[in-house]
Amino acid sequence: MNSPEVKELIHENEYLFWYIKKDKLEEISHAVLVEFILNFGHAKAVKKLFEILGIDYVAEIFYAHTTPGKRTNYFPLTIHYFNLYFKRHASGNIIERAGKIAPAHQ
Repeated sequence: MNSPEVKELIHENEYLFWYIKKDKLEEISHAVLVEFILNFGHAKAVKKLFEILGIDYVAEIFYAHTTPGKRTNYFPLTIHYFNLYFKRHASGNIIERAGKIAPAHQ
């Protein structure tokens, strides 16, 4: 069950989830929420996502769903940007906990 803050964020960005029935909208997973906000959301939505779920938790979800060589719904530019962003701003062991190694910063 999503918290009231998460439900509010979902409703503020419900245009991103146009294909989900209104009565199921509040039940979307954190993984779906993170994917759509990072791929399609604006900066204000990303900031609020980090405030509500925490940057480390968002980074864990992101890394768990962007394993190299596997199918992902994240855009390549989104993966690149947030890979760099999380390396700088998330806890150092997030990548290790997600079970992968991110490409080296160049």
